[in-house]
Amino acid sequence: MRTIEREIVAAHLYSSDGKLFMAIDGPTISSVYPGCWKIVGGGVEEGESRPDALRREILEETGLDVSPYVMELVDDTMTGESEKTLKKTGEKVLVKMKFYSYKVVLDKPAEQIVINLDPQEFAEYRWVSIPELKSLKLSPPSIEIFTKLGYL
Repeated sequence: MRTIEREIVAAHLYSSDGKLFMAIDGPTISSVYPGCWKIVGGGVEEGESRPDALRREILEETGLDVSPYVMELVDDTMTGESEKTLKKTGEKVLVKMKFYSYKVVLDKPAEQIVINLDPQEFAEYRWVSIPELKSLKLSPPSIEIFTKLGYL
């Protein structure tokens, strides 16, 4: 099996009332961590800066334009690996990932934020309080970062 390396950016999207945006794949969606709740994010494309990649991923996955908001780097020490089937070729590969997590605080309470979820990425989403994270089946990187942040 071929190994590829990817830089992954992820957004801790918070509403003004302190809720965190979490999303989960549907049963037909191919992802690295199927069936797990996770934060928004994805791979940095060639020639793209991490902040630009994060803005693009958030827009693609949620419909939110976060250009006006501050993106604060929360953590850049995490790595991980997982098998994945590439969408374009169907090839199964081992993905070695380096994660860059950013915090973005929006200026509205959760119930006022309009989300246009990409059905190719996620089946559903919810805004959760930090204590609610313990009740969700989280992706391994989410568990790691939320533990580092003292949420779990």
